[in-house]
Amino acid sequence: MKSRLIAARPTGLMLEADNLECVRGDRSLFRGLSFRLDRGQCLLVQGSNGSGKTSLLRMLCGLVAPAHGTVRWNGQPIAALGDAYRRELTYCGHQSAVKEELSAAENLEVAAALAGRAVSARSVRSMLAKAGLRRREDLPVRVLSQGQKRRVALARVLLAGSALWLLDEPVTALDVDAVKWLAGEIDHHVERGGLAVLTSHQDLPLAAGPAQTLRLDQ
Repeated sequence: MKSRLIAARPTGLMLEADNLECVRGDRSLFRGLSFRLDRGQCLLVQGSNGSGKTSLLRMLCGLVAPAHGTVRWNGQPIAALGDAYRRELTYCGHQSAVKEELSAAENLEVAAALAGRAVSARSVRSMLAKAGLRRREDLPVRVLSQGQKRRVALARVLLAGSALWLLDEPVTALDVDAVKWLAGEIDHHVERGGLAVLTSHQDLPLAAGPAQTLRLDQ
């Protein structure tokens, strides 16, 4: 399958995929995939199950190497940038990947410490409150619902303050109010000049209108 999407707005920050191919086993999930995402832009990746949406996000954050093609950040291959690129992004996978034995607040504090970012207890609690988790900050994550766990994971992304957000099915398990909250946060992020790439089976109610859309089909 060939797919191409190019955004022509000039820059500051820029994420570029050039002629990517993803191979799993003896099968090519996608090939010839190219796009450019500039400062203040959002890309929504859609497609049927098994079309390579998660694999694409993992390529964009450097966890998986493409079978062919190059991912560039500000014109430089991400493989050459290494940790300098990873410090610019925050990735939230399809699974929330929160630590069940820790509280919601501790999850955010530990994530910040591992990333080498200083955060105050006040900022952690403020972010969790915005995520709809007021009075649940100190509960072990294992007692939270799936939607609440997803909110913890997303609050972790927001608190990181990264330029690039890579979100795999971020609305999974979220109720209507939480989806609106997330859409508002994405709007705010891109309005400030950030970039976002997300996979989803549904459109998000973004204030600026629909995100650019890249469709992966089998």
